[in-house]
Amino acid sequence: MAEPNDPKKPSKPDRDGGTDSQTLERIKLQRPPLWRVVMHNDDFTTQEFVVVVLVNFFRKDQTEAHHIMLKVHMTGKAVVATYTRDVAETKVDQVMEFAREQGHPLMLTLEPDE
Repeated sequence: MAEPNDPKKPSKPDRDGGTDSQTLERIKLQRPPLWRVVMHNDDFTTQEFVVVVLVNFFRKDQTEAHHIMLKVHMTGKAVVATYTRDVAETKVDQVMEFAREQGHPLMLTLEPDE
């Protein structure tokens, strides 16, 4: 007697006269759009505090954090990380809340990654 998964067993016809095999459709998944977290320079937030933020919130090492901090200081702003929108918004909210608690007017914004 043939088992249900036995390849030798003939397929039963379905309602349309075909077999009971199904065609699987592949759905193409698209990656969600990414957003850049941009840090802006100000005259009050210390460079040391910016490095602390980059290390603790964006997982940068000391060297990379220092490089980004200098770019923010010299050019007025710099991209510090790229995430999906939800993650980017959360990071911005967390950092700005932490900065306010520490008395710093640090500003971060989001922009679409193109």
